Amino acid sequence: MLKVILRFANLVVLTLLVLSFFSFLLAYMFPGEPLANLTGVVRGNEQQLEALGQLYHLDNNFLVQYWYYLAELFDGNWGLSFSSGLPLASEIARTLPASIELSTYALILSMFIGLPLGFIAGLRHRKTTDYALLSLSVLGYSIPVFWLAMLMILGFCLQLGWFPLSGRLSLLYEVPRISGFILLDIMWSDLENKSAILIDALRHLILPTLSIAAFTTTIILRITRRSVIETMNSDYILAALARGLTPWQILFRHGIKNALMPILPLIALQFTTLLTNAMIVEVIFSWPGIGNWLIQAIYQRDYPAIRVGMLAVSTLVVLFTMSIDLLIRLVDPKKSKVERVAI
Repeated sequence: MLKVILRFANLVVLTLLVLSFFSFLLAYMFPGEPLANLTGVVRGNEQQLEALGQLYHLDNNFLVQYWYYLAELFDGNWGLSFSSGLPLASEIARTLPASIELSTYALILSMFIGLPLGFIAGLRHRKTTDYALLSLSVLGYSIPVFWLAMLMILGFCLQLGWFPLSGRLSLLYEVPRISGFILLDIMWSDLENKSAILIDALRHLILPTLSIAAFTTTIILRITRRSVIETMNSDYILAALARGLTPWQILFRHGIKNALMPILPLIALQFTTLLTNAMIVEVIFSWPGIGNWLIQAIYQRDYPAIRVGMLAVSTLVVLFTMSIDLLIRLVDPKKSKVERVAI
């Protein structure tokens, strides 16, 4: 167990070092001079440019500059945003929880829908119900996330007027920031009209969550269906049938538990896909997450925000994926690697 933990720790450290080095190189890959990309100062006097160059150690070689860049990252000094003038560490802390919240709720919704439908399709293998659910999953898998989001806006916002068009909360309400997760902040706050604010936040949350959950629901449905079919055709299930157990007894005593064990780790790994799709949907619904923030930074050529934002998102994805993989191997040491998803 200790060897597995150390091996994963080394892999995480090496991966993060590679990511941070590519993030450092972005200052030289963006159009323009590296000093202008880092500071936003295009035209300055000679003394000012020399002082800024010394501040960022541009007179040294790449390795020395990268070392100081790592030191600044660990100190929490990630630079300032060109557009807002605020520290990038506070900007990331403000926007990243909104994206994580949206992805988490979408994953929960996908599990509540995809798992039961996958069990139904697996138990009704090669029957009309199975073919209907497979056709529905192909449709959900094929629809682009951004197109589905725009269809929802057109139908439920503009035509029916059931849900708000954009944002995370109505401008009439103000919720003190505690955790960064809007629903938790509302429940933990001491607001007089808490129920009305909670309903308004849920109405803003429904369409973005449905937009990114549709794709993941189809993945979970197909993973569950495949696992149920393999479980119900295994030898111990056939032996239970030979002993006279009814199909329902077999399902509840053996089928559900053994079908869920191999697919739960795969479902957890879908969080990274949800986070990527959430960054796309955020732009369409003006959701104040890190995806929307990064797009605005690209439009405004806010180079420090772009490279730090990309590093923050990639670090989150690597840490989450590696943590899930490590947890799987610690729980089941026989698994040398996570199963690939067969669709």
